[in-house]
Formats: sequence, C-alpha cells, structure tokens
Amino acid sequence: MTRYLIAGANGMLGRDLQANLAARGETFTALGRADLDVTDRDAVRRAAEGHDVIVNAAAYTKVDDAETHEAEAFAVNALGAENLAVAARENGGTIIHVSTDYVFDGTATEPYAEDAPRNPVSAYGRSKAEGERAVLGEHPAGAYVVRSAWLYGEHGPNFARTMLRLIGEHDTVSVVTDQRGQPTATLDLAEQLVRLAGSDAPAGIYHGTNAGEATWFEFTQQLFREAGVDPARVVPTDSSRFVRPAPRPQYSVLGHHAWTRAGIEPMRDWRSALRDAVLSGILEIHGNASGDR
Repeated sequence: MTRYLIAGANGMLGRDLQANLAARGETFTALGRADLDVTDRDAVRRAAEGHDVIVNAAAYTKVDDAETHEAEAFAVNALGAENLAVAARENGGTIIHVSTDYVFDGTATEPYAEDAPRNPVSAYGRSKAEGERAVLGEHPAGAYVVRSAWLYGEHGPNFARTMLRLIGEHDTVSVVTDQRGQPTATLDLAEQLVRLAGSDAPAGIYHGTNAGEATWFEFTQQLFREAGVDPARVVPTDSSRFVRPAPRPQYSVLGHHAWTRAGIEPMRDWRSALRDAVLSGILEIHGNASGDR
C-alpha cells in the first residue's frame, strides 16, 4: 500500500488531493502550514518517515507580496521544496512538486515545452524556479515537477469564484484580453497527480494544466455562459488597467508532450472541466446576477 504525505494540505489543491485519495481508499497524512514548517529540515524529515510519496502543495503564493518579501518566498518555495526532496530521497520514495507557469517570462508565442529554459521575471517566479532546481537536483531519480497555472476550485479564493461573486454585485465586470493561458480545475490536477504517483512514468518535468487555451476575458465569458449569465456582461480591457507590483506572464500556455511520452493521458479540455465545476455546484453565483436593479 502506498503511503502519501501531502504538504500544504489545507490549500485549494491540497484539499482536493485529500478527497481524491480518500475516495480511492489510500493511506495519507495531510499536513497544513500549522502542522509542518517545510523550512525546518528536521521537522520535514520526521514528518516524511514511513511515507512513499510526498506531494508538495505547500507554497508562498502571494505573488505581489513576494516582490518585497523575496526571502520569505524563497524560504518556502525553494528551501522548503529542497527539504521535502531530501526527505523523499532519504526514505527511498518519490516527490511530486507542484510548480507554476511563472518560471517562464511569458513572451512565447507557442506552448512552452517541458524543457524550455526558465526565465522568471518576478520574485515569486524566481523562488519557484529555484524550488524546481532544488527538487530535481536533490532527487533526480525520484522527483516529478508538475507545473500548473490559472487554478480554480471549490476551496479558497480564486479568479473564477471572484468573478461569480462580482457579477452578483455589479452589472458588468472588466477582464483583461492580453493574458493567455490554461484555466485548470484543481479537481483535475489532483486526479492527474495521483495518477502520476501510481505510474511508472520517468522522473522529470510535466505540465499539469487543462488542455486548450483562453484569455482571462474568454474564460470569464465561458464561465458566465455555463452559469447562465449573459457573457456580454464581461467587458474587455487590458493589463494597463490593473498595474500590480509583480509582472504577470502574458502567455502561459504549457505543452503536454511529457504525459504522452510517459503513456499517461494529458488532462482534458478546460471547457469540459469548467462545465462540470458549474454543474456540480463547485462554482456558483453569489448574490443577484440577473442584471435587474
């Protein structure tokens, strides 16, 4: 029986991982930030004892704050990742480390391959890029780095839930048209990570995003269609209207060839995942979205 350790278990992805493993009858230990300080190597070693697979969903994710708190971001995203990889190696197990599209600069015009050079342009991206290097360097034979992006789900704040809340409060919402990526359901990502853990796929880098691509504007329009809201209530704008401390990649589309080479089906199209999220009630409107005032 495979024994899993989930670090960052109380986050949006971590909670879906718990549900997935529980539904499969798997044995797992779920540790949130209050339970495990990933920057403490001795604590990580103790927590990892007796586990075959470590899933690292722990991260410093405050992208803008990282610009002025880079050391804190590196402590969690780089040192913490390294500690977990070391513990996995010492236990003779594997680590699945969740990373991000922010390791790229967002200037590409075609999907980033798994082996594309990293070139982060934000403090958050730099910390995650160092985490990838540490994990792969410390445990090259037993480490999976899975990059994801544009995550949404039932637990915790995310863009999709914010849009459904705002449209219940306002006649329209303004959404950017000049950032392109892959909306990804945490339920789908959790499923893919567990599938990867149970496979004989080679160690290395994989891209864990739903297939297809969209701008934030197109994603919001589709979200509203699925939720029964007039998509014309989404107003196009561009990133110059939303200046933030950390730059956002304009192009975050990731290629999925590593899954195919490993004999694992890539994740489904983002539209199918979004439809199921709305139909299941994971994403629902709060307030009055009829447009009547």
